[in-house]
Amino acid sequence: MDAQQNTPEIFAPSQAALTALDGAKDQWAQTTIAERLVILQEIKDALVKVSEGWVAAATRAKQLPADSPLQGEEWLSGPYALMGACNGLMQTLSEMDGKAFLNSLPKRKLVTGQTAVKVTPHSIWDRLLLSGVKAEIWMQPGVTEENLPANAATLYDTPRAGRKGKVSLVLGAGNIAAIAPLDAFQKLFVENQVVILKMNPVNEYLAEYLSAALRPLIDRDALRIVKGAGDVGAWLTEHPLVEEIHITGSEITHDAIIWGVGEEGRANREAGTPRVDKRITSELGAVCPTIVVPGNWSAADIRFQAEHLATQKLHNSGFNCVACQALIMPKGWEQGAALLKQLQQVMGESQRLAYYPGAQDRLDRFRGHGNSVSAVSRGKAPAAVITRLEDDPWFCENEVFAPALSTHELEAPDAEQYLKAAIDFANESLHGTLGANIVIHPSTVKEIGRERFEALIGELRYGTIAINAWTGLGFLMTACPWGAFPGHTLDDVQSGIGTVHNTFMLESVERTVVEAPFRPFPRSAMAGSPTLLPRPPWFITNRRQHEVGRLLTLFQYQPGWLKLPRIFLNALLG
Repeated sequence: MDAQQNTPEIFAPSQAALTALDGAKDQWAQTTIAERLVILQEIKDALVKVSEGWVAAATRAKQLPADSPLQGEEWLSGPYALMGACNGLMQTLSEMDGKAFLNSLPKRKLVTGQTAVKVTPHSIWDRLLLSGVKAEIWMQPGVTEENLPANAATLYDTPRAGRKGKVSLVLGAGNIAAIAPLDAFQKLFVENQVVILKMNPVNEYLAEYLSAALRPLIDRDALRIVKGAGDVGAWLTEHPLVEEIHITGSEITHDAIIWGVGEEGRANREAGTPRVDKRITSELGAVCPTIVVPGNWSAADIRFQAEHLATQKLHNSGFNCVACQALIMPKGWEQGAALLKQLQQVMGESQRLAYYPGAQDRLDRFRGHGNSVSAVSRGKAPAAVITRLEDDPWFCENEVFAPALSTHELEAPDAEQYLKAAIDFANESLHGTLGANIVIHPSTVKEIGRERFEALIGELRYGTIAINAWTGLGFLMTACPWGAFPGHTLDDVQSGIGTVHNTFMLESVERTVVEAPFRPFPRSAMAGSPTLLPRPPWFITNRRQHEVGRLLTLFQYQPGWLKLPRIFLNALLG
């Protein structure tokens, strides 16, 4: 009570929240699996009731027209992802006895000697709704099929009565709606910690919807959601009741928390004395690359992959930590010019406004570092800026967080040598290790050889690697761990430390590898590939993604065969 009485009024709601959480942290850690299953179902029931309002609020805040198909982005990266996480956690928890949830996950030994665990497809629904998409988690060296149980859900190994809780602070991101609640789920269900979730001012309008959806956790004093500017976040990071911190944001914000700013920050870093003596995990973005591998592409392939590349850049209007920023192309590839021309055409057709604060300043700064600058006109939206990486080392070192990218050409004597050189370039020259994309024709993979291709993937040091997909798909599939490649430190944090999501609760993970069909259905079938995925609903060019996103969210809430025809029809019309 004394602490609350002496707390400035601006921090009083956060102080009250921390007091309640601290009093309930051990009780939460000792909550039975049966109770957690009840809570997750209650969250699903509450979430489905507020999903329409959630998406409508995000549509307004992001300045989208009320009838825009791009509302599908808000469905998929909001309620859908959170509903999927509930389902994944419920499945894992229901099979926690003896860690039986691991038994149904296919495992294999990679050419690198590591163990890979396939997490998608995992059900008949995955095979139908994400036809041809697969995701594997590559474990760190030393993890084998035999010792995998010792590297999964280890906090659940402690007898329930002996578990001790902690209070963790989650500093929410302002761009993608599901980030904050999914980060909180990591702390709550995987790490057994109660959470004070500090909303980002950019999207704190979501607090009312999250408070309603996550009411089962709030009622049990396992979660509190607070608002406020940076001063509230700074106060929370230093509060003695906060024992751990997770941040999704920028490296600048992370370093300000850990080391301080200005002269204080420099002195603390040089002395190796962090301001905050707490465990801190993070996801901080990167200069993410897309490597285009040369091959014999048809005109339809070029158009489809141009839409794919444009999506990697302009999904959420370019305000994604895993947006493509470095487009690596093969020098002398005959079809390269046609691909870039189509890419600029698709980008020009995407005329959504830049809603995130500071976008124009970042675009101007980005443009200012270029010697050869192209601007793709997009109507009332700010022009998309394209530069060359070699114009300034700055482009390799700074995430733009806006509709801008740089291109870079590498010699391509053959596909294998080019891919090796591109991987080396990404590893050695680009800042961060969050996500990397590779676009490659299936016949080119055969030309390289599947084992050699897998070995090359093993050299690419990123937390999520997407082959003929966008790494953002790894974010949406919450069975996949999400975060940087392991090994970063507080002193050189780059894309962050630790992972989130990961509903199978695997530990000692190294990366996620997502792979999707090179061609959409029906062209995939005509080429002999047994996949049924049409133009993906996360593509910015999908004309029905708002309907598909809504229907998929309702399907996640309550799967059923009778719901499939409408989903398939709208997917084909997209």
